[in-house]
Amino acid sequence: MDDKRLYRAPALEKGLDILELLAAEEHPLTMSGIVNRLGRSTGELFRMIQVLEHRGYVSQGPDGYVMTSRLFHLGLKRPPVRSLMEQSLPEMRLLADTIGQSCYLSVPSGAASSVIARMEACTAVGFSVRVGYRRPLYDTPSGVLLYAMQPEQTRREWEALFDPPLSEEARARLVAQADAVREQGFVRVDSPDLVGMVELAAPIMRGDQAMAVLAVPFIRITDAPVDEAAALHHLRATADRITNQLIGNDARI
Repeated sequence: MDDKRLYRAPALEKGLDILELLAAEEHPLTMSGIVNRLGRSTGELFRMIQVLEHRGYVSQGPDGYVMTSRLFHLGLKRPPVRSLMEQSLPEMRLLADTIGQSCYLSVPSGAASSVIARMEACTAVGFSVRVGYRRPLYDTPSGVLLYAMQPEQTRREWEALFDPPLSEEARARLVAQADAVREQGFVRVDSPDLVGMVELAAPIMRGDQAMAVLAVPFIRITDAPVDEAAALHHLRATADRITNQLIGNDARI
């Protein structure tokens, strides 16, 4: 969009630049690091960072500044997300108790998938994904499933946000993988990170696209109450129930 057509708010833009920079960083940044990365002077940014710290959006540790979870929790208060959480959490508890495995809920966030809720299994051994965990869409089974269950226009919009952009070869692999996942309707892949763990995921739909993904990091343990096939069955049934509950809520609006 042409900046000449926009009203300018320099102070707000500086604050947003700081938040977007810290959100993309895995490690703390010092004041000088923020200044250098944004190409601005210390005088321009010092007061912005002080205000953001006072309001609880960033915090300072011994190694520099990091973004807090305040924005994340504000996002969870949005009505569509709140409705999704309200419908999903009881079903997630039932699922975790039935299969003896943890589960988590992820939603699209720009060009990434973000975990917004999790439910632990009541077992001695388990694996869980922390709330707030964020990875590029193309880099996780849940993200690929979110991408797969979107209209073509949405896929293109998300691809434009990939940073760095995918090569043509990598994009072709992603599209082929996504098309196969869409045809199948779920994801089942061996974890590339942990031997003995299988990633299971099913979409929660709204209309013709996925608004979220319910996933189970299935651990092969000797005393598991159900096997992998049964866990996938229960997972897909749970995702379908949440979908139907959301449709029911839409119909009452």
